[in-house]
Amino acid sequence: MLLQDDPHRRVERIGDTVRRPVSSPLVHDLLRYLAEVGFPYAPRLLGVDEQGREVLSYLDGESGPAGWARVVDPRGLVAMARLLRTYHEAVADYRPDGDGSSDGEGSGSGSGSGSGEIVCHGDFGPWNLVWDGTRPVGIVDWDQAVPARPVFDVAYALEYVAPFRDDVECRRWLAYPEVPDRRARLETFAEAYGLTSTDGLVDEVFRQQRQVRERVRQLAAAGVEPQAGWVANGHLDTLDARIAWSVAHRRLFEP
Repeated sequence: MLLQDDPHRRVERIGDTVRRPVSSPLVHDLLRYLAEVGFPYAPRLLGVDEQGREVLSYLDGESGPAGWARVVDPRGLVAMARLLRTYHEAVADYRPDGDGSSDGEGSGSGSGSGSGEIVCHGDFGPWNLVWDGTRPVGIVDWDQAVPARPVFDVAYALEYVAPFRDDVECRRWLAYPEVPDRRARLETFAEAYGLTSTDGLVDEVFRQQRQVRERVRQLAAAGVEPQAGWVANGHLDTLDARIAWSVAHRRLFEP
């Protein structure tokens, strides 16, 4: 079964396994660590097949576009935040093998584990979770894993689940039946994750948005796909507009 057929990344399910392009050494080391500590929400790394594809265990459930509707439900929003905290606790003592650098495709700002950093998932959006109803039962697509402060993953998720998007996009593309109460959703996610305050969190989302924008620019300049294609099609303008909208509407996210 073909799961993804992008020119730069073909992902296929064969039996109870997933075959896909090989990830970075950091991702492989991280997945091995998660298996060792018994973290049940990550696929297990099973090796490389005869075609040179990475072999992972298959996580059963819904993922991809189906995740948007799951996180609109407050139960899905809370469960997503709690899963992120569970992951961060699982890797609190993890130290990457070698220098901790990724293959250059991560979204975060760190190149090695510094003070207060963990290895973040780096792309913790509803589409990269495996869902059973409103309950996330797995995390997939670890390509963006990178050392960074835990708040990076929190802010990244909040951009999409608060969400930091205009009313039209929320209703037309993100499965909201009505305009969301963004501040309440941000507070709900933060509380479920375990934060005692949301002070500074909106600025962290702004910082994360700018970091991702710069990362896309850098990767596109280096000819890396899919970022090169995104930029050729005007994606930097889209990211700039999203950042500008977020800054102009911060009143929707904090008292």
